Amino acid sequence: MPYQVIIPAAGQGKRMGAGKNKLLLKLEATPILIHTLKVFEADPECLGIILAIHPDDEQEFKSLLNEYGIHKVSSLVTGGKERQDSVYNGLLAVSSLDGIVLVHDAARPFIKVETIHKLVDAAGKDGGAIVAVPVKDTIKKAANNQVAETVERSSLWSVQTPQAFRASILLEAHNKAARDQFIGTDESSLVERIPHPVSIIEGDYDNIKLTTPEDLYFAEAILRKRKESGL
Repeated sequence: MPYQVIIPAAGQGKRMGAGKNKLLLKLEATPILIHTLKVFEADPECLGIILAIHPDDEQEFKSLLNEYGIHKVSSLVTGGKERQDSVYNGLLAVSSLDGIVLVHDAARPFIKVETIHKLVDAAGKDGGAIVAVPVKDTIKKAANNQVAETVERSSLWSVQTPQAFRASILLEAHNKAARDQFIGTDESSLVERIPHPVSIIEGDYDNIKLTTPEDLYFAEAILRKRKESGL
């Protein structure tokens, strides 16, 4: 099923401590951003990529798109103060509100195309779907640095991206959030408030978000594993 994808890429990644946009850091000589974009560039079902960027990065990003042959970026929009604002600006640039739109973290370069297709199919049927993995660790609820409760983890999921929605539903959710001055932690949290049901598609644990310097070690290991597996 065809889709468009919004990729917020305007953050400064302060926790990475790189002194620049972390998406410009390289994994095996290729910027993180390009690793992510290549997934969607190679997917025939992807009709277009909308990048939300910081104006200071525009020229460098354009140069990278040209250098690495990324042709599906249909729009470069200005990122907002919050990630939510960047997604909204991207949503205004989609070609049709009747179709499916994905939102994906630019710093998650290891998403698999087969997961994307399952997600898009679910969103086409249900109106909204997210990628997540079951929580593996024991989870404690705490108060004042003391354990208040051990949370039953069988119903807990660790949420990733992409998240996929019918574009009209996501726009409705963003408009309501703006009216209510609500800032959500992800797109699903906005859609849940309309309210509208959101399905879960199980992803995989390799789909990590590169946030801190330590994450780069895991990223290199994932790349090595994929090479050894012929992926």
